[in-house]
Amino acid sequence: MVQFWKMHGLGNDFIVVDNRNGAISEAEMPGLARLLCERHLSVGADGLLLLSNSAGADLKMLVFNADGSEAEMCGNGIRCFAKYCYENGIVREKELAVETLAGVKQVWLNVENEAVKAVKVDMGSAEWERSKIPMQGQGTCINEDLRVDKENYKVTCLSMGNPHCVIFIENVDECPVEYVGPLVENHEAFPNRTNVEFVQVLGKNELKVRVWERGCGETLACGTGACAAAVAANRLGKVGNKVKVHLAGGDLQVDIAQNVFMTGPTEKVFEGKLF
Repeated sequence: MVQFWKMHGLGNDFIVVDNRNGAISEAEMPGLARLLCERHLSVGADGLLLLSNSAGADLKMLVFNADGSEAEMCGNGIRCFAKYCYENGIVREKELAVETLAGVKQVWLNVENEAVKAVKVDMGSAEWERSKIPMQGQGTCINEDLRVDKENYKVTCLSMGNPHCVIFIENVDECPVEYVGPLVENHEAFPNRTNVEFVQVLGKNELKVRVWERGCGETLACGTGACAAAVAANRLGKVGNKVKVHLAGGDLQVDIAQNVFMTGPTEKVFEGKLF
């Protein structure tokens, strides 16, 4: 039997399971993610979040995409994870340290009437070196050409704990994300595949973003993707240090300093059991 919460952050949805007892083995995790995330035959979600014990932080979050691949970090997911842990009494502090494959992330909870309404996350700093993304080649990839299906796209690539390829375009609504997204995700330049952000600049403090997520396809929102878009736009001088990012599922606030801070809502949809 698996007890779970179904949750979402701006429509980017997850199944959250407490696995501190180790009932789900590492070998079982990818298959369980594929099974539970199937929308037509199971619960349905963009990803599976597993709560584990941590030796160096308050909690540990493991992230599996809908296709069973493991992700280093998930911005919308960590907000849902924090809400799950607080509202289930696993932790009662309003500031937490969460271990991820991308390192330990600090999160701050906005609590009203014992319910977590929003979460702020210290996403760390962006990594620009190709070897850290990872991406083939040497140095950085800032506004450089990437050949995709006989066309050149100007791309800026970075890691926010997971790989991102940011493409600035005039109108995201007219962009063939479902066609270009998987071609870039699986491009030979990215040995571990990549998330892809299609970004429209609306003003000095405002972006509109569509995200093709590695292992999931286009999602209603992506926390690390919103941060990657904002940081790339800031580096290119397109926006300032405080950026509102409009995604299909809603808005995230991204503040850029030495580290990148993301703030956004989180919601519980329902809870249940699988036998």
